[in-house]
Amino acid sequence: MFAVKQFMGWMMVVILLAMSFFLFTRTSAEVSNVRSVQAVLQENIDVDELYLSSNSIITDANGRVIADVYGDTNRIYLPFNQIPQLAVDAFVATEDRRFYEHQGFDATGIARALLTNTQEGGIEQGASTITQQMVRNIYLDHTQTYERKLSELLYAYELEKQYSKDSILELYLNSIYFGNQAYGLQTASHLYFSKPAELLTLAEVAFLTAIPNNPTYYDPLQHPERTNERKGWVLTKMEEAGAISSIEHEEALEQEVTLEPENRTDLFPDYTSYVLQSEFKQLVSQKEGYSKRLASANSEDEQKAIQEELDVRVDQLLGMGLTIHTALEPIKQNEVVSSLSSRLPEEVQGGAVVIDHDRHAIVAMGGGRDFKKGEFNRSYQSYRHPGSALKPLVDFAPYLNETGAATSMTLNGNPVNPSCDEEEPDCVRNFNDALPGTVSLMEAFKQSYNVPAQELLDRIGVETGVSYLDAFHFRTLHDEERSLALALGAIDISVLELTRAYTTFAHDGMYTPAYAITEVLDEHGETLYSWDREETEVWSKETNEKMRAMLSEVITSGTAASLTMSQDGYSGGKTGTSQAFRDLWFAGLTDQYTASVWVGYDTPKSMETLSREQPALKTWGQIMDD
Repeated sequence: MFAVKQFMGWMMVVILLAMSFFLFTRTSAEVSNVRSVQAVLQENIDVDELYLSSNSIITDANGRVIADVYGDTNRIYLPFNQIPQLAVDAFVATEDRRFYEHQGFDATGIARALLTNTQEGGIEQGASTITQQMVRNIYLDHTQTYERKLSELLYAYELEKQYSKDSILELYLNSIYFGNQAYGLQTASHLYFSKPAELLTLAEVAFLTAIPNNPTYYDPLQHPERTNERKGWVLTKMEEAGAISSIEHEEALEQEVTLEPENRTDLFPDYTSYVLQSEFKQLVSQKEGYSKRLASANSEDEQKAIQEELDVRVDQLLGMGLTIHTALEPIKQNEVVSSLSSRLPEEVQGGAVVIDHDRHAIVAMGGGRDFKKGEFNRSYQSYRHPGSALKPLVDFAPYLNETGAATSMTLNGNPVNPSCDEEEPDCVRNFNDALPGTVSLMEAFKQSYNVPAQELLDRIGVETGVSYLDAFHFRTLHDEERSLALALGAIDISVLELTRAYTTFAHDGMYTPAYAITEVLDEHGETLYSWDREETEVWSKETNEKMRAMLSEVITSGTAASLTMSQDGYSGGKTGTSQAFRDLWFAGLTDQYTASVWVGYDTPKSMETLSREQPALKTWGQIMDD
């Protein structure tokens, strides 16, 4: 019975080998439709578009990597000329000894495998070449069926005609799975040894070569003893293939492999979460026309469809090995994060943004005290009333620009009805019910009186005042009711938006949006995207000089007089408190930076007691004075 089974096995081997030879050397024909194997294959694979995803990275202003960007597939792509020869030799010796001789399939290996499988009554042995394995990793699945194996052979044969052996090895060594989400040799080298593949020793190469055979069984983090055992087998195969000497074999066998796992790089989550979740998407949308399509969409469903298309495109780009250069300054970023954590009570939250004037660049961002990746980022996702911090933008600068008035100009600072109920829409009273009488614009500004601020907006008209805000593209501006309530900051605004707007005071009344991303490079180091910079005049240089003087007086002798700045040079800003002390703000600038700080509860409630300590102002001072 055994002899009959063996005979039948050999017969099947001969038949299948004959079929394979016919498929690979001649065309495949049907009675009514003759088509070449190549034509059939080209319907299913596109060798010109053969591409492996690769991790993207984010860098700081100095070019240092601050974040690795990848999803389910962690791959650091390695070109062939950077792959260590030892690694090439190891995988050829263990996976495909005749790699440089065959055309994608190994007939001898197939015959041996078919015999074994026939005798065992199933598919126990694969005999897949490196090319077949590469095809399986990229195009096919890992099911064990004769139909899938035949497809694998055909694909491999076609790809061998299109690609050089080196190119196939490059794709293979970047596509194989090394466990723990690591794809490719370079990724595995970083993951398990915290170094690039070019620095691997022979023992370490053999150790890594052991893993792909069964990434779960040979998982170095869970079963290092199994991986080490197979390491010896790899070294033996390398010696048999003539890739290493017996002495090298023995030395590597005795060398103890020490794992030094590398954690995923994500140094500044407050900042990088904004870059990935917001600004990069905005940049792609602008450069590839999605923003125009969204603006002209006729329905919410159409907008949703376009947004989903944009999300897919962003994910695709992030899998192409991009380098996203940013303006982040690590020292300033650390100051922002530490200031929010040290200055605020445990139950209170905050957000902060710092912009460099000369570069129009966001250099630091705080998403909240003890911010963790994936959390709600209060620097750009939270929209709250800025209170008096909006007065320079909607009341004072517009009034000065429209009228040319001097800061010494006087007006009444007392409310029309001092006893009115603050909950009433038309009730305007000063903080602490102050009755200053006749005051100058300078005095009204630095003491943050509400009555004069609303009077200024009333004189020029709400629409005129609001028109000065258009340049800043506040997201909720056109959703709000146009009323005199805007004079006191009754508009939802983010910390990022307010900080960007305040940079106008550093540029003679000219506004240029500030961004975190400076440039995006493709995998070849070529510029893929960068922001277009548009400069807009918001108010005149003369108006700006008056505003800078008033902003400075706020710190010198106004509502921020408690702030002490040790640095020389200009400093100015504006406090802000929303109704019922729900939000505390300070926005201002020095010679180099503009920054804004918001303090509050995620679920708004009064902070009247805390407001006396001026946490937003003191946090701003700590950030800007270091």
